[in-house]
Amino acid sequence: MSHDDPPGDDPNDPTSSDPFSGLPFAGDLFRAMGAAGPEGDHGRQIAMSVATGNRSEPNVDPMERIEWERLVRVAELQVADRTGLDVVRGHALTIQPVTRAAWASRSFDALRPLLGRLAETLNEGAAFDDVPVGLEDDPTAAWMQGLLASISPLIAGVMTGRLVGRLAVRSLGTYDLPIPRSDDSLLVVAPNVADFASEWNLPADDLRLWVCLHEAVHHAVLGVPHVRSALTDLLTRHADAFRNDPASLQELMDDLDLAPLQELMSGLGPMAGPEAMMKLQQVMVELQQVISPDLILGAVRSPEQEALLPRIEALVAVVIGYSDHFMDEIGGRLVTNYPMLTEALRRRRVQTDDADRFIEHILGLNLTQEQVDRGTAFVAGVVDRAGDDGLRRLWANERHLPTPNEVDAPGLWLARIDLDD
Repeated sequence: MSHDDPPGDDPNDPTSSDPFSGLPFAGDLFRAMGAAGPEGDHGRQIAMSVATGNRSEPNVDPMERIEWERLVRVAELQVADRTGLDVVRGHALTIQPVTRAAWASRSFDALRPLLGRLAETLNEGAAFDDVPVGLEDDPTAAWMQGLLASISPLIAGVMTGRLVGRLAVRSLGTYDLPIPRSDDSLLVVAPNVADFASEWNLPADDLRLWVCLHEAVHHAVLGVPHVRSALTDLLTRHADAFRNDPASLQELMDDLDLAPLQELMSGLGPMAGPEAMMKLQQVMVELQQVISPDLILGAVRSPEQEALLPRIEALVAVVIGYSDHFMDEIGGRLVTNYPMLTEALRRRRVQTDDADRFIEHILGLNLTQEQVDRGTAFVAGVVDRAGDDGLRRLWANERHLPTPNEVDAPGLWLARIDLDD
């Protein structure tokens, strides 16, 4: 069973108390339809459910909290000294080791401005206003079109909840994805860190210090006001630029076997019995085969997004390359097993499954090895030509942010900022 599949009743059991068990996306969608309360609460609950697999989680040991606080003090001082950036933003850097559910809940709020705009954009362009051509007289198709039109406001909320929940399953800290946040407190997912240490047989304290350094460097870089503003603006514009594919419903109807649905429409009533519930489960199984965020939302890249991607990728590549450079400088001296830890953790960063790639796709990120190598090469080129002093000019002002072409030619970047200054 995967982290995304909560334990519960067997979906093939006609006596199951939950006809949606084992149907992650469709199940969450139909549960949200029957739930009361604000739509945002549905998304948060789904995020926490996916994060935990509907299992209870033990609280983080207070002694572990103390250890994380001790290590983040070390990271804070070292990162501030080596980079010259403001790590603390007016007060001591704090770090909170939390459960997966707590990380999902807090991150749902932190990412709401970006993900909320994404949801609004997709709902504004919902592609379910008309019955597909050729099915105008089919009552089942009309019923399906009406259902999809009525639930379209919930679809993006469910997707957002599952997205944040999936992040909570995988993430070690706040900045596994380099997205600026307004919260000055760092969050680390204590059970994920512990599981990774166990799987790779890594010393727990060394891994915690590595994570603290990673979080502190990214917190410092993404906290630079014009860097935060530039990246947030690019990601928000990417979210605004989704366009729905008008063929989405037609594709869904072509793929869906409507026979169980037709039987369901004639058999479900106010006194629906076990046979009707079995038909409902058949429909849900069939829907789960074809309902996916990409298909339902028609989430396809628009020309506007294609124009934004080079700028997003360039800035993210440089943020990662810069962060890795200073982590290597600091971690190489402080962390006993730094090379082994770094190999494992950086491999983990780019080796993701389809679900994680979908999350990156939706958010406008592309954390491939090629992009990481691109940022590394840029930073190395700057250091070779101008040392760390040249690298520190990177974040001096908004005009110094490299263009996509300059990321591939650090000499050109240095020549331009020399002229600008």
